[in-house]
Amino acid sequence: MSGAVQRGGGREVARYEPQAAKTNDAKADAVIEYAKKVRDWPTLEAAVDEKLEQQAEFRDWWDASVGVRQSPGRSGNKSNADQRSISVAVAEEETQITQQQVSKWRSRLKDIPKYKALLYGVAYNKAMAVQGSKEVFTGENEWYTPDIYLDAVRELFGGEIELDAASSDAAQKIVRAKHHFTKVDDAMSKEWWGKVWLNPPYSQPDIAHFVSKLVGEVFNGNVKEAVLLTHNYTDTAWFHEAASAASAICFTRGRVKFYNAAGEVAAPTQGQAFAYFGKRWADFAAHFENHGFIVRVSR
Repeated sequence: MSGAVQRGGGREVARYEPQAAKTNDAKADAVIEYAKKVRDWPTLEAAVDEKLEQQAEFRDWWDASVGVRQSPGRSGNKSNADQRSISVAVAEEETQITQQQVSKWRSRLKDIPKYKALLYGVAYNKAMAVQGSKEVFTGENEWYTPDIYLDAVRELFGGEIELDAASSDAAQKIVRAKHHFTKVDDAMSKEWWGKVWLNPPYSQPDIAHFVSKLVGEVFNGNVKEAVLLTHNYTDTAWFHEAASAASAICFTRGRVKFYNAAGEVAAPTQGQAFAYFGKRWADFAAHFENHGFIVRVSR
C-alpha cells in the first residue's frame, strides 16, 4: 500500500509507505531509550519529534484510506469519491498496527505538549525544570562556546560582535559582545540589529523560536550579518528554516567541546553547524574553513 493521500488541511502526503510505520516507530523508541540512558537531551528531543511526526503521518493515512465511508450522491446512490478502499482487517494485517493503537495515537496527538512530556520521561523533565529555558548536556549548567570559534566570529565581524541574542552575564566574559540579551530580557520581544551571534537554547520549542526570530530579523533588514551555532540536526524543521535563509553553512570537523563555568567539558553525541547569514559568504568560508567543510546555500 502506497501512494498520495490528503492530510488534514488539504496537504498531500506523497508516496507514504504505511508498512514501514511499525519499524520506524520501534527505531524511534530505541533512540529515545538510549538518549534517556545517556542523558543526551538534544537527541531525545529529536527522536521524540520524529516519533510524533511518524505517528501523525500514519494517523492521516489511516483516516484517509482505511475503512469504508460512503455518502449519498444527488440521486441517492453512494458516491465513489467518498469510498475508502482498504478494510480495517487488511490494514492491520499489512501494517501490523491495530485500529486500537491508531486510536490511542490519535488521542495522544491531540495534546502534543502532554504527549512529549510523557515520552521525555522523568529525568528529562526534572533537568528542564532545573535549567529553565537554556538547554544543557547534563541538566545542571549552562555550556559555553570555546573561544577559538568566537574568535572566528569576531574576526568575520570586523573585531566585535554587536549583539549576542541568547546569552548570560557570565557568558559575556568569553563572548564580549557590545550588547547581549539574557533570559530576563526576553529576546523574543526585542528588536535585533547589526552583526549578531546566536548560540540559542537547544531545547524545544525554544530553538525553533530563536531560529525563526533570527530569520525574521534577517529578512526585515534589522540584522545585517549573523552566525548561528546549532547541532547539525538536518532533519528538523528549524534547521531547514535556518538553511533557507543562510548563505553558507560550516559543518564542523569533530564536535564542539562546550564547557561550563567549572571548566567541565561536555560530550555531545553529534556534530555542530555554523550557519552564516549575510552577503559575505566567501569571507565566512575563509574564517571557518579550518573548523569544518563549507557548503554554500544556493537559491
